This record gives sequence, C-alpha cells and structure tokens, in this order.
Amino acid sequence: MATRAHSWGALVYVIIPIFSGCVWLAMLLGMLLWWTVEKHSEYITPMRQNQTIAYISDIGAHSLQPLFIAMGTVTVVSFDIVFIAERWLRHRGKLAPNTSLTQKVLSICAIIAAIVGAVGLICLTCLNDVSHGSAHDACLAIFIAGYIISAIFICWEYQRLGIHHRQHRILRISFWIKLAFILLELGLAIAFGVLSDKSHYTAAAVCEWVIALVYAFYVWSFAIDFIPAVRTRHYASKETEVEMAMAMEGESRQRGWDGTAAEQNGYGNGRVAPQPARNF
Repeated sequence: MATRAHSWGALVYVIIPIFSGCVWLAMLLGMLLWWTVEKHSEYITPMRQNQTIAYISDIGAHSLQPLFIAMGTVTVVSFDIVFIAERWLRHRGKLAPNTSLTQKVLSICAIIAAIVGAVGLICLTCLNDVSHGSAHDACLAIFIAGYIISAIFICWEYQRLGIHHRQHRILRISFWIKLAFILLELGLAIAFGVLSDKSHYTAAAVCEWVIALVYAFYVWSFAIDFIPAVRTRHYASKETEVEMAMAMEGESRQRGWDGTAAEQNGYGNGRVAPQPARNF
C-alpha cells in the first residue's frame, strides 16, 4: 500500500552520496594535479626505480597528507551515513520496506562492513607508506575488502527486496549497478595485487587510480536509491495495513454497514452511508 505526501526534505538523502563522491573525486584530482603540475611527474619517495606513475598513497605521504586525511575522512564518514540513512528510510517506510528479518540483517551487515572499510581508509591516510609501509598496506586491504563485502551484502538485500517489490524497477537497476561494481573492483583489486607482486609497479598504479575512480561512481549510485523518497511515496507496512483494515471494520460496524458493497460505497463516495434503523 502506498500513499502520497509532500516531503522535499528527503532531497538531502540524494545530496549526501553526491557530496561524498564529489569530495572523493576532488581529492583525487587535487593530488594528481599536484604531482603532475607542481612536481612535473617526477620521482617521489617511496616510488620504485622502474615506476613512472605514482600511487595515490605515494602522493599522499608528503605535503598533501593533511588533504588526504581530511577529504578521505569526509568521504567515508558521509558515505557511511548513506548506508545508515537507507536503513532508516526503509524502517520508516519512506523506501520500499524490508519484508523479512534476513533483509534487515543483510542491511546491518552492509553498514558494519562499510564502517570497517571507512576505518581502514582513515588509518591508511594517517599511516603514510613512507614511515609505516606494512601497516599502510594492511589498512589499504581492509578499506578495499570492507566496501566490496558491504556491496555484496547490499546486492543480496536488494535481490531479496526485488522479489517482494517487483513493481519497483529502481531496485533492479541499483542491484545491477552494485553487482557491476563488485565484479569490476574485485577484478581490479586482484590485478593490482598480482602486478605489485610481479614488480609491475606502473601498471599496478594505473589499477589503483582506476579503482579509486570507480569507487566515486559507486558512491554516486546510491543517489538513485533515494529517488523514491524524494518522490514522497510512503510505503505502509503490513502491520499498518492490518491496523487500518481493523479500524475500518470497526467503524463500519458502528455505522451499521452490513456488507462489503455498502462499505465500499460509503468510503468510495467520501460520505457516510445512511444507517438502517435498528431495534434494541
């Protein structure tokens, strides 16, 4: 059951993932321009001798580390708010509600994995790869794994939601976008690891930059999920529908309606049907 209401305040939920992705992209562009324009794409520590393209972390280990920390933190914190907001809106019925405990558990698992990924990014920006190489690499793995696992849980939840809300095409669209993210990022992460292990550092750096760019588009994809909330459609839960039905039935008995046809006629015309005389 769905009802319409005016709720332009829900537009803020669309803005949050757009803002988060823009901050991330601005950080990447700022760091890349600093290295190419200010440093003329020169060798910087800790680049390897046969490496011609710097890792993101190589650039972020120097004078731009404060920017790396600040903008990276803003990105992941605001993005985690997106996951929490999505759970809240489904709970309130502003988005297609969860129809089972399993779906709610999947949503909560996605939130937890996203928070773990966020902690990984914040730590890797603080532990630069010049002074804390091993710890930095471990945090990078946590960051990538956290958000990939989070995307898996989100996909799983949306797949279950789509079964019960087949009329909402946006669930299917979002599912396929996030599934594409999982496959692409997982493939790039594997390629990044293999290339780094084989000492093909330039190719590995290209993979890292592409992974970071794809992540921005993944963040933006969550704006699509909040469109139904902006359209101000309110989805009533099954419990609400039952309560409404019981209330209408009670009101019908008080008015003296004795059949479905009389009830539909009275409610449909927006007036109270004449009550038959009763002898007590």
